[in-house]
Amino acid sequence: MKSKEIRELTLEEMAAKVNELKEKHFTLRFQKSIGQLENDRLLGAAKRDIARINTIMREVELKN
Repeated sequence: MKSKEIRELTLEEMAAKVNELKEKHFTLRFQKSIGQLENDRLLGAAKRDIARINTIMREVELKN
């Protein structure tokens, strides 16, 4: 996700997206452990998206 797309979301939508990405990250980690994951880069991308959303959420909280 791009930061511009994230900034258009409300805090509730951001929190929901973080939960969704955490579930996705867990699934990817599980797939990697059993050898089904073909693209390891998806793990890093999910972690970066989670961090990006958390950073923008914090920025919004500090503005208010």
